[in-house]
Amino acid sequence: MSGFGPELEVGIARLRAEVANLHAELRHYGLVVWTGGNVSGRVAGADLFVIKPSGVSYDQLAPENMILCDLDGVVVQGTPGAGRSPSSDTAAHAYVYRNMPEVGGVVHTHSPYAVAWATRGEPIPCVTTAIAAEFGGEIPVGPFAVIGDDAIGRGIVDTLSGHRSPAVLMQNHGPFTIGPDARSAVRSAVLVEDAARAVHLARQLGEPIPIAQDALDERYRLASQLSP
Repeated sequence: MSGFGPELEVGIARLRAEVANLHAELRHYGLVVWTGGNVSGRVAGADLFVIKPSGVSYDQLAPENMILCDLDGVVVQGTPGAGRSPSSDTAAHAYVYRNMPEVGGVVHTHSPYAVAWATRGEPIPCVTTAIAAEFGGEIPVGPFAVIGDDAIGRGIVDTLSGHRSPAVLMQNHGPFTIGPDARSAVRSAVLVEDAARAVHLARQLGEPIPIAQDALDERYRLASQLSP
């Protein structure tokens, strides 16, 4: 038994279902292949998060095989799915949650256009109003880091702390996105790939025209004023 109170148990169960269902969005938008990619969500009111298991096909993902971890990335024993290994990116997700308390969801994909930009170690420039609206400027590049420990998480936090973008292209790896909840992070993952594709296509025609920094700053200022 987990020993959680009934209210927390209900919250965890709802998050398990949401995180399991959100993985279908990654497939729907062509952001993942085979078993790659992952979505996680922070449990409200607890130092816990739910993440996809490692090596399980998307067709087999279900609420009961989502993995519950503490903020050190340790699997919580006595809970559904605890017999499986969590995603290989679990340490990175855990590091983000420990160091960015405002983050409620983290997503990683291997979407092809965004990965192509990551292999070049090149930020995606802000050349469309859609990029400006979602990312507040260019989509930055984070450092190369090996998979398996929290090095990727450190790169995400170092790159995105104080940055307007909810997305980072980890060099030679691919995009990670964050958000106030898991669904918001998935939305940003979809829009990263859309931005990467659009700017790639624009470059086939010539050099895209960047949006001026003062226009970005003004748009961000106005958006902040309109926020509740």
